[in-house]
Amino acid sequence: MNLHLLQNVVHEALTEDLGMGDITTNGIFSETDTATGTFTAKASGVLAGLDVLNVVYNEFRNPVSVELLKQDGDTVSKGEVIAKVSGSVRTLLSGERLILNLIQHMSGIATSTSRVVQLLDDPSISVTDTRKTLPGLRGLQKYAVLCGGGKNHRFRLDDGAMIKDNHIKAAGSITKAVEQLRKVSGHMVKIEVETETREQVLEAVQAGADVIMLDNRSPAEVKEFVSIIPDGIVVEVSGGITPDNISGYKGCGADIISLGWLTHSVKALDISFNLNIQEVR
Repeated sequence: MNLHLLQNVVHEALTEDLGMGDITTNGIFSETDTATGTFTAKASGVLAGLDVLNVVYNEFRNPVSVELLKQDGDTVSKGEVIAKVSGSVRTLLSGERLILNLIQHMSGIATSTSRVVQLLDDPSISVTDTRKTLPGLRGLQKYAVLCGGGKNHRFRLDDGAMIKDNHIKAAGSITKAVEQLRKVSGHMVKIEVETETREQVLEAVQAGADVIMLDNRSPAEVKEFVSIIPDGIVVEVSGGITPDNISGYKGCGADIISLGWLTHSVKALDISFNLNIQEVR
């Protein structure tokens, strides 16, 4: 994980959450009160974002030590302890919500990614994310996809050129859009074209697209379109693919399946933090 990015996210999130300070925790406990606690999985899944614990705690004045019992990418079963922590009660309680928010969300993404990779059961097809991410959290969300066994699509609009339906409408055709991009793009820039019909696929091939996306196509349609796309062109499938139907795309001939819901609609992995009250001192 990019620790610099994570530190920036955590700093901004704590500024938002703490305000002038945790009046509940600071009003009950002194700076010298210490305790231990555990982070425990309340559901089975794949973990991501465990660096969050140390990064959050390091933002506080009173120290906490962290013992990680799992690593990012590890599977975890319901009831398993993920990490043990000890130190300032103030730090443990004031940092609890942010830690859980980030780890649960990232682990939910990793878990869902792992599930669809297994359901697809086709090593020749990479499962990727999209740019449908939460503002400010894209790097963390895309890292979580990697933890689940997926791969990353472009991170930003300057990573690669993707000609979508509205670009095609405004330019007048796929051919015109590709031609204009070729004039202004460097030799390292790949051009992807979104298509929906056989005619569009053939036009994208003729125009010299590097990647062709087949948007909202059934497995049968994907197989049909792949047969008219030369081997040197990467084929991506996207739109309407869920855990319920992804297995149908096994062996379809595509190189990539991209799933926006992996980051924008995923269910968090349930994780709890429990303070050992008897040890508060």
